[in-house]
Amino acid sequence: MKLTALLAFLFFCNRVIAQPETEAIKKSINTFFAGMKSNDSALISSTLDSACFLYSIMQTKTGTTVLEEEKMAAFLKQVTDLKGKNIDERPLSFDIKIDGAMAIAWTPYKLFFNDQFYHCGVDVFTLINRNGNWKIMGITDTRRKEGCN
Repeated sequence: MKLTALLAFLFFCNRVIAQPETEAIKKSINTFFAGMKSNDSALISSTLDSACFLYSIMQTKTGTTVLEEEKMAAFLKQVTDLKGKNIDERPLSFDIKIDGAMAIAWTPYKLFFNDQFYHCGVDVFTLINRNGNWKIMGITDTRRKEGCN
């Protein structure tokens, strides 16, 4: 009986401690998306680790799976160049896993461009906790136009 109570207490404590970290991770990701929507590369950059990478996994029209890398500088320039255009990436949910200073967030999304549906998929954010701040160190996404509920 005492062991069960101890285990339940430890499980509860782990949940309570992890919740602020989970919220901080969500805040970093939502700030990234807010930067996209407002075409604000400085806001996006504030969420990124200096070594951040971007990859997209997509299917060609012939069904071949391709992996494309985009340099962060090019992504930030593209966001800035679209000033006045509405890039609205909407996360549908967050599944966050944390181990010490590393976290991942599995985030299904829908992307709208100028209020029109563009594509959907999943973003996988890899984050690092640097001095108490969760920074995005990598984003890998999938993109598709069909099967978007």
